[in-house]
Amino acid sequence: MSLFYVIGHKNPDTDAVCSAIGHAALLRACGEEPEAIAARCGEVSQRTKWVLEKAGFELPLLLTDARTTAGMTCKRDVIQVQPCDTFLTAYNRMLTAGIRCVPVLEKDGKVVGMLQYINLLKLLLPDYTEEISVRTVHASLNNLAATLDAESHGATICENDAEEDLILLVGASSQQTIQGRLKEATDDGNISQFLVICGDRPIVQRLAIEMGARALLVTGSNQISQEIMDFAIAKGTVVLRCRQDTASANTLIRCSRTVRHVMETDFISVQENDAVTAIRKQLIAVDQDLFPVMEIGSDHMLGVLAKSDLVDPPKLRFALVDHNEYAQAISGIDEATITEVIDHHRLSGDLVSREPIRYLNEPVGSTCTLVARKFFHRDLIPAPGVALCLCGGIVSDTLCLTSPTTTNLDQKMLTWLSGIARVDAKEFSEEFFAVGSLIANGTSDKIIHSDRKEFNEQGMFISISQVEERDLHGFKARRKEMEDALRALQHQNGYDIAVLVVTDVALLKSMVLAVGPEKIIASLPFTPIDETLYLAPGVVSRKRQIFPAICDAIEHSGYV
Repeated sequence: MSLFYVIGHKNPDTDAVCSAIGHAALLRACGEEPEAIAARCGEVSQRTKWVLEKAGFELPLLLTDARTTAGMTCKRDVIQVQPCDTFLTAYNRMLTAGIRCVPVLEKDGKVVGMLQYINLLKLLLPDYTEEISVRTVHASLNNLAATLDAESHGATICENDAEEDLILLVGASSQQTIQGRLKEATDDGNISQFLVICGDRPIVQRLAIEMGARALLVTGSNQISQEIMDFAIAKGTVVLRCRQDTASANTLIRCSRTVRHVMETDFISVQENDAVTAIRKQLIAVDQDLFPVMEIGSDHMLGVLAKSDLVDPPKLRFALVDHNEYAQAISGIDEATITEVIDHHRLSGDLVSREPIRYLNEPVGSTCTLVARKFFHRDLIPAPGVALCLCGGIVSDTLCLTSPTTTNLDQKMLTWLSGIARVDAKEFSEEFFAVGSLIANGTSDKIIHSDRKEFNEQGMFISISQVEERDLHGFKARRKEMEDALRALQHQNGYDIAVLVVTDVALLKSMVLAVGPEKIIASLPFTPIDETLYLAPGVVSRKRQIFPAICDAIEHSGYV
């Protein structure tokens, strides 16, 4: 498994999504990761969707967990059998593949059991050792004929493959002995269950048919007279002819029993999205060698997972963009392999690696700027759609180069990319910010979560959500609703401080709504409107202005 993903942070904004698309394209273009896949670990905003649609891209793959799953690890090319398959069919498949366990599936694909090599022995040996049990085989005549590769004569074999109890009688004794055995069966009332096996013995053949045996098996490729075949048709007796001798045929008949009688129906299956590390302890402890991996929400089997697959499962590999800490990364990232980080935020958190990795972190306005420069330095021209995505990330994070985080490199890369994408950066920016006003149309949950990041600072757990609007006219009517939503978020997630920043991208100012310890909230360096709401002229950047202001408020409030 060599899956490689480029992914941004939780609650991804346009820069996170578009830098993932751009960097994955770069890795494929330069051959470093030919199968690199752009991914996301959350829903995206209407503005991001607009950029992707304009660029001709589908939404990147949604990943919610970075751990290796059963669906990723399982073997998809699976040797399997059906409940109606015979011992011989199952045995040959398992022997050829060199395996000791196979899943048993119905014709519609539903898994109904597991068959181990040792289970097959039960088909060869009877459950009881009384004479009648030893000589009785529960099988269909169709399967019996198939196992022996026998020709059918006489009465027609039932076409529904119905299994029945067949009592075997080998016609190797004297005519008198055989006749006595058949008469005894007639008296017992079970002659219609008898399968008489003999070679070139026409008298025994006729006797079996005359007495009403269920079937006659002629071995050794011996000829059957037309008179005998006509007699069998008249009496309703099935006549089979095989090439094996009588002793061999008698042994192989038990191989025509079906696996439904010995398969294990009490088995454990796993879901395709189950993390291997989460299910490993449970599966290793159970007496089962192979585990069907099921498609989510259906009875369809994707593959099988062996116990050996649980020992050291391969890890997913990731390049992280627009973040550099576990708190903002996809769940389970600590169990994955991180090969590269590209970011423009502060260094923080507990991200570690076992091996040296590529790490690029620069104080620019957008991660897309850094990805674009990688193309530029390698003399690679991104495809117009990729260039447009990178433009979207720069425009979004720098508010079209008006944010205080903007650098000359942001401006240079936006100019270069817009030429490749054949768009006017200013017009593109106006269209971008005109799309999807969350304050006007979004739910409180959407507003809070569409672009939200978590931080740990001085022992405080902080959430900062940001919404960018063309004006702030709709905020007043929803202020109480937003404050209630913030307090609910604070309570549910255990945040010390929860903040919502609504930014006017036209007038370059923000409304800051904050809940948390009174001393800290009161220490925010913005213009207070009331106890939880502040006006922040010229404040547009969460990274450069909002988060540092909260850090200063924590430090100067004397709370910590």
